[in-house]
Amino acid sequence: MKAIFLDRDGTLAAAPHDLVLHPGTAPALRLLSRLDYRLFVLDRQDGLGAGDEASTDTIGQRLHALLLRERLALDGFYRCPRHPHDGMARDGVDCHCRRPLPGLLLQAAHDHGVDLRSSWMVGALLHDVEAGNRAGCRTILVDNGCEREWRLGPRRVPTRMAPDLYAAAILVASHGEPA
Repeated sequence: MKAIFLDRDGTLAAAPHDLVLHPGTAPALRLLSRLDYRLFVLDRQDGLGAGDEASTDTIGQRLHALLLRERLALDGFYRCPRHPHDGMARDGVDCHCRRPLPGLLLQAAHDHGVDLRSSWMVGALLHDVEAGNRAGCRTILVDNGCEREWRLGPRRVPTRMAPDLYAAAILVASHGEPA
């Protein structure tokens, strides 16, 4: 099974306080679904690390409702339970899911039998690209102004770049299967 791993913030939808799908998101997801890709959202829900589980559950529910209105569904929604300034999850366990580490991708792949070499990580930050590359996926950087640091490195070079999610979906559609 192949998948598209999508970062929520900056790629799929606007910030949590005003959760709306970006223009072109629904047609992009429909195209990817028609190409038999499973759809997974990976989220850096910082509030969860700070103990605000209710608001993070609300974000997931709101995203689900927005996609349902478009007659779309996700195959999975994964979030990092770590606050960005902590080194550990709330339970004190060392956390490997916060991007640029690939833990969320690896967990989703394990849970759903995803072939990572046939899959794509699509995100608006080079941390997303690095996580996808570390997991063995092909990667697309949605260059829409969210990335501000531009710290490049060998694992931070995307397979392709696109201005938005719809253009990214077109790139995925035009790209052949991995050798």
